[in-house]
Amino acid sequence: MPIKLPSALPAFDVLSREGVSVMAEEQAARQDIRPLRIALLNLMPKKIQTENQFARLIGATPLQIELTLIRMSEHQTKNTAAEHMEEFYVPFSEVLDQKFDGLIITGAPIEHMPFQDVTYWEELKQVFAWTQTNVHSTFGVCWGGMAMINHFHGVKKHLLDHKFFGCYRHHLNENTSPYLMGFSDDCVIPVSRWTEMRQSEIDTARGLTTLISSDEAGPCLVEDPAHRALYIFNHFEYDSETLKQEYDRDVAAGTAINVPLNYYPNDDPKQKPLNRWKSHAHLLYGNWINQIYQTTHFNLDDIGS
Repeated sequence: MPIKLPSALPAFDVLSREGVSVMAEEQAARQDIRPLRIALLNLMPKKIQTENQFARLIGATPLQIELTLIRMSEHQTKNTAAEHMEEFYVPFSEVLDQKFDGLIITGAPIEHMPFQDVTYWEELKQVFAWTQTNVHSTFGVCWGGMAMINHFHGVKKHLLDHKFFGCYRHHLNENTSPYLMGFSDDCVIPVSRWTEMRQSEIDTARGLTTLISSDEAGPCLVEDPAHRALYIFNHFEYDSETLKQEYDRDVAAGTAINVPLNYYPNDDPKQKPLNRWKSHAHLLYGNWINQIYQTTHFNLDDIGS
């Protein structure tokens, strides 16, 4: 089954060209089936790129997915056309009465700021509370995951003296987790952050289990069953050239930046980067969608009960 997208959304053409099965809303309406309702709270400045990345991953399963794009109610983006936001996004204030099988909360380029200094922090706390009554399973990504684990468990975000930037080898801590079904014993995951969550502090929080971690980059994927949530601090969703784009941007701006580790062949930025995480990315998000399908309520109104 395909992912249901508005035919005018840029991701529709992008994913169609890549061979991902997509379905226009009018076509989906003819099928007698309840699709999984997945929402994407997109906090990234490059909205369209992020839409493509996550739609690609959640649209690759055999299940029909209905994707809803959500933005913070008052925050205005400066990097995406207002027309795009108006046509495809709904403010959080307009979905308060709706229920979703799954929600992805993306990262945001505001790592250096204390959580409480973020302009939309109060509304984001409302989102976190809302997930406990209106969302079956939530996936917090990078800063989004850090914000969630801080809100629910008080785990702190720590600034680093250098940027973790590159492709780091990670190992599995819980091989029997249904979220890691089909994974190899270790995997490579893109990392791009100036902050970290510390394993020692995660260990002292009640009910958290670290599923994937790195000896160099620390904890990566954390399960929080009590809040029906996963938190991932790194970037399985990245495209092949996302790290290159970040590196080229900083070089052009004269910002001090290291060549992303283990990304280019021989760490040579003149060569084409290799994607060594795509298969595990599809496994993780496919397993998440499968777990939602196996455990969510048939009647949307029962979600959160």
